[in-house]
Amino acid sequence: MRVLAIVHQRDAGPGVFARVVAAQGHELVQWRPSEDPQPPRSDHHAVMVFGGAMNADEEERHPWLKREKALLGELAAAAVPLLGVCLGAQLLAEATGGQVRRAAEPEIGWREVTLEPAASSDPLLSALPDRLETFQWHSYQAVPPPGATILARSAVCPQAFRVKDRPAWGIQFHAEVTLETAEAWIEGYRSDPDAAGIDPAAFVDETREAIATWNEVGQALCVRFLDAAGARPTAGVERAARG
Repeated sequence: MRVLAIVHQRDAGPGVFARVVAAQGHELVQWRPSEDPQPPRSDHHAVMVFGGAMNADEEERHPWLKREKALLGELAAAAVPLLGVCLGAQLLAEATGGQVRRAAEPEIGWREVTLEPAASSDPLLSALPDRLETFQWHSYQAVPPPGATILARSAVCPQAFRVKDRPAWGIQFHAEVTLETAEAWIEGYRSDPDAAGIDPAAFVDETREAIATWNEVGQALCVRFLDAAGARPTAGVERAARG
């Protein structure tokens, strides 16, 4: 399969998801809409959308956000399998009729997420434990579109959803993050954990202890997404690629 990764900044890429795509023999194409306004013209079988420091409502500062939302709406309508992570989940929610708003409080660090009953039959989340510690880094939240299925929640906001009648999922937690990326974020965006009252050194130590298990969760989730994508017919993909 050809898998498109929409990357909003160079330090927030596909992480362990890229490893899974390569291990399964698929082709991963990365597109950075902030650098190239034209998405790759190809019949991608699945699309993954990742995070970024920008907010979903900053269209004046980042004009490409509007174009990307339009593209995600077209892909969802064509039933192209989609997986949005953090900002990617928020953009997917907005593109399919939901909203994005500031969360009641920032979630940065390792936070507990609880699966909803609907997750037990979901193609992606059914293999996850009912409760898990997740790597988080966001101050906005996705409000899923009408009819969406909420699959997981934290104490602050919905953490996973599936768009109604579409192979499209959003997850607020960073299932893709590697240790290298996490450490770079903690060092490079130190003001965020500081503002959240998190000691950066303790955050690094906790991440080093938890990341191996967390990466297993992320890889398993990506495998299931690719499996779901591989089971889909490709006609809708080809129509969306042709525009």
